[in-house]
Amino acid sequence: MIKYLGSKRRLVPFLGELVAASGARTVLDLFSGTTRVAQECKRRGALVTAVDRTRCAHVLARCYVETDGSAVDLDEAEAALAQMAAVPPREGYVTEVFCRRARYFRPENGARIDAVRDAIEERWAGTWLWPVLLTSLLEAADRVDSTTGVQMAFLKSWAPRAANPLELRLPALLPGPGRAVRGDAVALAGRLGAFDLAYLDPPYNQHRYETNYHVWETLVAWDRPEHYGVACKRVDSRDPAGRSPFNQRRTMPGALASVIRDVQADVMVLSCNDEAWVSLDELVAMCDGRGCVEVVGFASRRYVGAQIGVHSPAGLKVGRPGRLHNVEYVVVSGSRAAVARTLGRASIRR
Repeated sequence: MIKYLGSKRRLVPFLGELVAASGARTVLDLFSGTTRVAQECKRRGALVTAVDRTRCAHVLARCYVETDGSAVDLDEAEAALAQMAAVPPREGYVTEVFCRRARYFRPENGARIDAVRDAIEERWAGTWLWPVLLTSLLEAADRVDSTTGVQMAFLKSWAPRAANPLELRLPALLPGPGRAVRGDAVALAGRLGAFDLAYLDPPYNQHRYETNYHVWETLVAWDRPEHYGVACKRVDSRDPAGRSPFNQRRTMPGALASVIRDVQADVMVLSCNDEAWVSLDELVAMCDGRGCVEVVGFASRRYVGAQIGVHSPAGLKVGRPGRLHNVEYVVVSGSRAAVARTLGRASIRR
């Protein structure tokens, strides 16, 4: 699984327990990201709809949520991986932009990424293997990158893992069907149908996932875009028309309230932390219209970038690390009986 800010890795077991306790057979993950939560729900037998606006997240959802691992030919997938592993390295966009102009990967791995990505498009575009093989490449590239996780910058010195050779592995496909949808949560919230349980983990600050993970966006689009800055971000990320209302302090609360109102689900589970642009009290107020509201809190270590402090473009430390921990909240709403069944003994009544 790729490194991803806000991936909810630590919360996944608890969220899975909530889904199981609720008895949900249909689940909506409206901001699916890496699909960690969606995969856990699918693993527990739910029919999952995974929604996200980014290209990268949509490919991951097509691989892990939409692909039925029990209905596809895994031998065909392994044979395709063997073909990809045999493709000779060939320098291209990734090598030039993300290895030489920027330093996300060593050039030898960049040339492998270029060659493999071309092969995926030439040989498997339009087949069930395309999202599976592309996910394999994204995860392989993530294992040899030289960042702290997000792609707003790269490390001054190469990360030790960057010296490892690119290794393609078959993603761990899960049995059962699912659905992957790419689009804006505000526009789609009321049009996706009814669900037993909906999970919401919206962005809570100004940093867009399209720019935080612009390398993955480009690997998926494979459009060799114009770029800008030291980080070589996609030039189209400057277009204000593509900015999500969730990434602006002024519009985020209204967008979140709209989504909470429009989603059709018996139980809504929403995660946020104490650094969000809306307070816990405001969030609870937004959920009040759905019936009973309960909250569970967890202490959590902050993203590693916050722990190492601020550095200048020359790599010099110019600031102190911020707070090292925050509180992650899980807000559950719905009928009193449904919320009680979902939370059980984990419930903390307000």
